[in-house]
Amino acid sequence: METPTNKPVHEIRVASVKAAIWSNALPNGVRHSVTLTRLYKDGDAWKSSSSFNRDDLLVLGRIATAAFDWIVANQKREPTE
Repeated sequence: METPTNKPVHEIRVASVKAAIWSNALPNGVRHSVTLTRLYKDGDAWKSSSSFNRDDLLVLGRIATAAFDWIVANQKREPTE
């Protein structure tokens, strides 16, 4: 039996820094979470790390802001009563 692969609903990448936005269905609605990674090549294989270099930090901040903006823009609006 095949199991579906869980994939992010959106990705933002600048140079080697990536934000993956995940959608989590909960009883009271959808919540989003974000994973931030740095991609690097080890020989012929691409790998990822949750450790960032000094030069990654400004990019990391911009990507975190872009992820926040995407989540806010894509939230389903709850009806007001």
